[in-house]
Amino acid sequence: MLNHPETLKWEKKLKKLFDEIDDYLEARYGETYPLHPSRAKWGTTSNKEHDGLFNVGASFTTGLGSDYGPGYVIEVRLVTLSEVSEELREEIATEVVALAQEKLTQYFPGKLLKIARDGNVYKIYGDLSLGKL
Repeated sequence: MLNHPETLKWEKKLKKLFDEIDDYLEARYGETYPLHPSRAKWGTTSNKEHDGLFNVGASFTTGLGSDYGPGYVIEVRLVTLSEVSEELREEIATEVVALAQEKLTQYFPGKLLKIARDGNVYKIYGDLSLGKL
């Protein structure tokens, strides 16, 4: 992980964006499957990554071998022991991408950021410069 102050600001904004999406998914799908037995109920921890059915976020990739170059790979994890259909996973992924694309302009005004399928993942790419955030 890079520790440059501007990188930390960027990733903090990105986390807030995905925390909003996590809340949406929890409200819409949170009761669909039982939580993993070691998982806390939604809203009971100080970090959304550690509670509820979903863990939503993005991890930086340098983009080696990618058509889109460097960016952030979107990760949507359902924390359950139950089997989740591929159709539902795809439905959720489609919603996450749509919400993320909409929110990118709110969280990063003036930045040209896009989301595209890159192999078997979705990636945020474009103006990742750390100028004025």
